[in-house]
Amino acid sequence: MRTAAFAVHIFTAMGAGIALLAMMEAVREHWASMFAWLGVALVVDAIDGPLARKLQVERLQPNWSGEVLDLVVDFVTYVFVPAYAIATSRLLMPAAGPLLGIGIVVSSALYFADRRMKTSDNHFRGFPALWNAAAFYLFLLHLPPIPSTLGIAILIALTFAPFHVLHPVRVVRLRWLTLWLMATGAALAIYTLICDFDVGAPIVAALCAIGAYVIGSDAVIRQIKSFGA
Repeated sequence: MRTAAFAVHIFTAMGAGIALLAMMEAVREHWASMFAWLGVALVVDAIDGPLARKLQVERLQPNWSGEVLDLVVDFVTYVFVPAYAIATSRLLMPAAGPLLGIGIVVSSALYFADRRMKTSDNHFRGFPALWNAAAFYLFLLHLPPIPSTLGIAILIALTFAPFHVLHPVRVVRLRWLTLWLMATGAALAIYTLICDFDVGAPIVAALCAIGAYVIGSDAVIRQIKSFGA
């Protein structure tokens, strides 16, 4: 059982190896392949937590911190590799790319160290450093450099804003709807990568609607409740 528990840590750490493969694709500007590897890392991140709880990894391997390991892997897959893609994509204003890349990694490092990053009801506080998703939408929408640059700058600022973003799995409220939308979004994202981002307006609109739900649904629900009160 101790061996099986440590194997879960190895499985989690494999996410860092997958991040390296994604970075290698990013350096070659094979963006769809980069996002595909980041998608594999997402699958690992989704599986390792339930595995760790089932195998009681924390009890059987107390000398290894699964929480710290998870944060390390999350930083390279959710932040560092996507920040490189955003900074070097040539989709931003030329002078802004490196500066915003630095802003992404610095603000996200602070966010990961913030003990208040999650609320008691499993929401994230502020924009939750989902830069893999932000990079995906940057490539999907392919807007002119000025609005793309402003959008990334706004997301950096929202990292420390006092609003809540739902965790796609752990938030209980409307979980059935959230999981259904996540599954739909994953299928559409895979199709988008297969097509190298050359998809029609309906798929773009559907992906944008799902993204807006994740980022803004909690704020809308709270606003509606305040009006009702």
